Amino acid sequence: MLRLFVFELYKLFRLRSVGLGLLFAFLLPFLWALAPGLKEVYGLVLASGWQVVSLSLLAGMEFLFPFLVVMAASESLGSEVAQGTLKSLLLRPLSRTHLLLAKLLAVLLYPFVLLGVSFLGGLLAGLPHGLGAFYGGTGLGEGGFAGVGLLSPEMALAELLKAHLLAGAVLLPLASLALLYGSVFLSTTASALAAVATLLLMRLLVAFPALTPFLLTTYLDLHLRPQAAGLGLALLLIYTLGFALLAVLVFERKDL
Repeated sequence: MLRLFVFELYKLFRLRSVGLGLLFAFLLPFLWALAPGLKEVYGLVLASGWQVVSLSLLAGMEFLFPFLVVMAASESLGSEVAQGTLKSLLLRPLSRTHLLLAKLLAVLLYPFVLLGVSFLGGLLAGLPHGLGAFYGGTGLGEGGFAGVGLLSPEMALAELLKAHLLAGAVLLPLASLALLYGSVFLSTTASALAAVATLLLMRLLVAFPALTPFLLTTYLDLHLRPQAAGLGLALLLIYTLGFALLAVLVFERKDL
């Protein structure tokens, strides 16, 4: 199983969408570091390089990072079908469940790699602004970007690491959902569109207050609300495992 996982991980990171995604995640912080309109648009004057890291996370989690994760998860199975390699894989003494689980583990690792690359890019882009203590906030802690006084590098790093880990957890069910639709449609485009459409439909269900605490979309901003991490992480895990189980059941019975 370990060899199969490593093989699927190798194939995943050879995908064009994954390579471009990592490149965009790395370059995004430099865009914020050089943006001339931060003060006019956001009322923010960069006081530290740590704020560049958080700006990249906040902007990326609005749409870019979820979209990149959905595309990668969709393509991990869709590309196999398009290239005709999936059937040859299944001709080997290899169960469908093991193959899909290996793909699942690979796509669940990808969000953390993506966020790690963004974090590294943010640190490099923020170097000209300094990574020492500063008066202000990271935008992810108490007081937002204004902060509550002097913030040490250790406290800023802890806030940013926690936020990135929570953001990674938020992206896990999206990857699992996209792989589920990949098992259903066996198409990169169809599974990606279906995953995005599902999220949009879930957002509309906020009109039903009784459902809101249990919706996946309620916790897409969990990195901004660490106080809700207890229930949020539990539900994100349930969604991830539930979508994964459905994907396995569908893939086992799919006529390829």
